[in-house]
Amino acid sequence: MIQILALVGGDQGHFAELVTVLIILLLVATIVALLSRRLRVPYVSGLVLAGLAISEVLPRRIGLDSSLIINLFLPILLFEASINTDISRLRSTLKPILLLAGPGVVISCAVTALCLKFGLGLAWVPALLVGVILAITDTVSVIAIFKEISVPSRLITIVEGESLFNDGIALVLFSLILKFYSTGSVTIGAGLKELVIVIVGGLIVGLVLGYLGIGLYVRSEDDPLSSILLTVAIALSAFQIGQFLGVSGVVAVVVAGLVIGNLELSRSVSASSRITVLSFWEYAGFGVNTFIFLLIGLEINLSTLGKTLPAVLLAVLAYQTGRFLSVYPLLAVVGKFDRTIPFRWQHVLFLGNIKGSLSMALALSLPISLAGREELIAIVFGTVLLSLVGQGVSLPWLIGRLKLSHTSESQQWIEGLQSQLMTAKAAQDELDTLLKGGVLPKSIYEEMRSSYQIRVASAERSLRDFYNRRSDKQTSINHSHFEAVRRRLLLAEKNALNDALRKRILSEEVVRSRLKAIDEKLLALEDD
Repeated sequence: MIQILALVGGDQGHFAELVTVLIILLLVATIVALLSRRLRVPYVSGLVLAGLAISEVLPRRIGLDSSLIINLFLPILLFEASINTDISRLRSTLKPILLLAGPGVVISCAVTALCLKFGLGLAWVPALLVGVILAITDTVSVIAIFKEISVPSRLITIVEGESLFNDGIALVLFSLILKFYSTGSVTIGAGLKELVIVIVGGLIVGLVLGYLGIGLYVRSEDDPLSSILLTVAIALSAFQIGQFLGVSGVVAVVVAGLVIGNLELSRSVSASSRITVLSFWEYAGFGVNTFIFLLIGLEINLSTLGKTLPAVLLAVLAYQTGRFLSVYPLLAVVGKFDRTIPFRWQHVLFLGNIKGSLSMALALSLPISLAGREELIAIVFGTVLLSLVGQGVSLPWLIGRLKLSHTSESQQWIEGLQSQLMTAKAAQDELDTLLKGGVLPKSIYEEMRSSYQIRVASAERSLRDFYNRRSDKQTSINHSHFEAVRRRLLLAEKNALNDALRKRILSEEVVRSRLKAIDEKLLALEDD
């Protein structure tokens, strides 16, 4: 980003300029946030356009630093996404996610590389490198839009899950192509072997650091500030240790975040500490994304973009063709062994193929000796700009036209009662913790708990009365509202059966037949 390390030891004048630039960027980001909400324009698209507008008025030239993005910003964004990901929901959508993040990335990369090879006359290595760079999806813009427009939660999970694994696969492919470029001899067998080793190695590193973090959490005595420092150390160290060992640092960060977020934060950590930790990571992710997308706008040179516009347009057509051939055919196959992905959802996954900071960082990290390096960087930068502005602005319109989610007044009323029930129960659990810890005397505990029990009883009575009415419309609402609950219960049943099989409590024949029946029930559930 801003070359802070280069300023260490520099004079105070340069440091003062740096502070001035940071203040300007913060003010610009604040204005963009206010305007984007009023104009209903995606925040990240507004940041890129703002960066283009102010690039000439800043007192100091700043730009993207690929090493800073990959080694600092990328682990922060990955850990922030993974620590907020529910493994149970991720597991229920794992098949389409793995198809899109695995074969989908390979197909998209190959199609894009072929188009660039024969359309621009590039050599195979540069074409493949750009193909991988443009196969990466940046879901920040998509998720930001999802927060403003109601969409099914399963679609959000697929988008987030694909982003988590997409980056890891793409970075591994990128390193393999660079290795072939430097050595000139990497066979398909050796490449696949290294791919497996890198991914499995990253998985092991992430699991070790994640469970190590859980052990340290237990000894932190529920101190939220220490917990924040611990999670930051885990996020950054997972990436660096993975890189040092020659395995995937991206996979290591994702796995460590999933372990911490789903095993530790959901069990022994108090509600206040959990909120503090998750709020910190939300702010960290928001701040990093704000600076990244502003700097993307600052980095792009419009005059250079004008010269390379035909090549940029071809690159956009190429990666969209690759995305088309990876989304629709692969998700059509999903319906044969998993729940079908609705066709309208596939449109969102296709158009939501937005490019971002990681694509630009990889472009900047291309070897200096690579033929046509500057032209390739200009093509990637132009493609990212058109993607963020064009697709970023058109995606909310598409989602609105597709009408992916409908929330009736009855559903809103039910969710209001359910939220009342959940919050009161959570408060009662926290009161129990405070009583056991000696923080509250029993008389005050009983008084406060009884006030929450009144809310619990009121919500439960209203919900029971509603569900006792048996009209077809209400039955339909009841059915759709609890699909997610039914899915979690079925997944819990599967987990219990698998544990019983591992412990040799039940025979494999009985377990397999029961698992098959549960899978059929899961496939019969409607999309939520």
